Amino acid sequence: MGDGAAAAPSCRKKKSEESSFIEDVKDHIDEFIHASMEEHKTCFQKTIRKMFGMSKVVAERSAAASSAGEVESSLSLQTTVSQ
Repeated sequence: MGDGAAAAPSCRKKKSEESSFIEDVKDHIDEFIHASMEEHKTCFQKTIRKMFGMSKVVAERSAAASSAGEVESSLSLQTTVSQ
């Protein structure tokens, strides 16, 4: 089975890289309001597949690391600021 979930395109594209955050949000809301029910359904399905695909990859990496005997460790660092 291929990794089609990771290759799933986003449901929307930014109209311009130069647009401000507010302009992008307005465009997104406008697209959402004017989308058909079928477009909403398709986008929702793509999003769910992408989420499950990413979680599957993480689970597979974790299983591979534990079966290979790799141990992931983390150090707890404490920072003290003196004045």
